[in-house]
Amino acid sequence: MAVTIYDLAKEAGVGIGTVSRCLNNHPSVSVETRAKVLAVVKRLSYQPHAYAQRLASKKTNTISAIIPYFTNYFFIQVLQGVQDKAGELGFDLILYGVNDPQQAEYYLRRSLHRGHVDGVLFFSMKFPESYVQKFQQINLPLVLVDAYHPAFDSIRVKNREGATEAVRHLIKLGHRNIAMINASLDTQPARERMEGYRLALEEAGIAFRSDRVFISGGGKQDGFNREAGKASMGELIRRSGGREKVSAVFIASDVQAMGAMQEAAELGVRIPEDLAVVSFDDIELAQHVQLTTMRQPMHEMGSLALEKLLARMKDPAAPPTVTSFLPELIVRKSCGGDITPDLILPSLGRIELAPTGGESG
Repeated sequence: MAVTIYDLAKEAGVGIGTVSRCLNNHPSVSVETRAKVLAVVKRLSYQPHAYAQRLASKKTNTISAIIPYFTNYFFIQVLQGVQDKAGELGFDLILYGVNDPQQAEYYLRRSLHRGHVDGVLFFSMKFPESYVQKFQQINLPLVLVDAYHPAFDSIRVKNREGATEAVRHLIKLGHRNIAMINASLDTQPARERMEGYRLALEEAGIAFRSDRVFISGGGKQDGFNREAGKASMGELIRRSGGREKVSAVFIASDVQAMGAMQEAAELGVRIPEDLAVVSFDDIELAQHVQLTTMRQPMHEMGSLALEKLLARMKDPAAPPTVTSFLPELIVRKSCGGDITPDLILPSLGRIELAPTGGESG
């Protein structure tokens, strides 16, 4: 039978309150009493109950992660980074999968219940303004990942700059008729990647044409899915032809690109001979299909998110910070460039900022 705090008190000849204060290093206990109690603890090989310790410290050693679509390859790899760091630091992780904004608010409410979790990670969604003050009032640590709010710590990828670099690469390879396959513009990554596509064209003096942008209108994972990519590629191929035939396409995510490349193969369109492809994310599957893509540091983002959360627990009064990652261009065969596969072009890496009142692009 396990040794209890009552056994310690009886053996040491003190009350259970004194034993508790000794175990929690309370200053009101004399040096002699503490030494006597700790000697009994050692002799009886007492192991404190983890749950009891958490109650005493008012900590749960548990965090919640509120995340959309954790069957998505991107989120799986980000969550792996969170889980690895949580395991290393002895934290438990509660995952809440979100399919609509109402669900996100429900899980935020659950996380706000006192004693439920020590902190919250909130992924890839607009943080509800109605919850800003609630989190601030109870001082519950919160980190936004792939999202931004000036009141909280955040980690984000520079989607616009990454998309611009992807399209610049296609332009450097000689392409002028470049299409884009995008997801729902209700999502921030899709909007920013569209902006980057447009900016790269304008820099090169190429007119932006809305008929060369193929948008998946919502649905599963807001259009960031294989089926949406497949359908958009079919539409692109049907529309493209003649003197202005599309020769290259920038695709907003690797998972869409998987479906798009499948559709191209089924319709007899060769990649890269007939159509060059560059995408965004660098999920694990991208290397296997030799997809040129913009690499997001997904595992590192997850690990850093938990580190930021722990830093916030230790210093609640510190000003919020923004960490921005610049994606890296990973050149493989799908773009048709005469470059060694898996060449990583230089990137400025990670930028850490303390915001001055607004989000920088």
